[in-house]
Amino acid sequence: MASVKAVQGLKHVKPILSADHSEARKRVLSLYRAWYRQAELVVADYDLTVTVAECRAKVRENFEKNRNVTDVRVIDMLFIKGQHELEETKNIWKQKNHVMNYFNQTVNPKPADFFSKFLEGHEP
Repeated sequence: MASVKAVQGLKHVKPILSADHSEARKRVLSLYRAWYRQAELVVADYDLTVTVAECRAKVRENFEKNRNVTDVRVIDMLFIKGQHELEETKNIWKQKNHVMNYFNQTVNPKPADFFSKFLEGHEP
């Protein structure tokens, strides 16, 4: 009985920004284009050690992570977060290390077990 009410409650949820999936898609594509255009200025303003192409590749990678999200409300929330990140980056409200943290996510994790530590040359 409670599960029926929960399902009915989901049908009457008010949208955050977008009324349907196509509108949310347009918003996300516009945000992607804004990030793509801003990449050159981010590299110059923050004096990053990465190229513009690497910065744009990282932007694409971050958007690709959420490609399979289908819920319009979740897409809208991710859009809002992305917009805030863009504004903070554009207005130079972040420091260089905050921006460079996006590029450090591809670092290999530290070895956990003894054999992996031995092969990497770490002391036990």
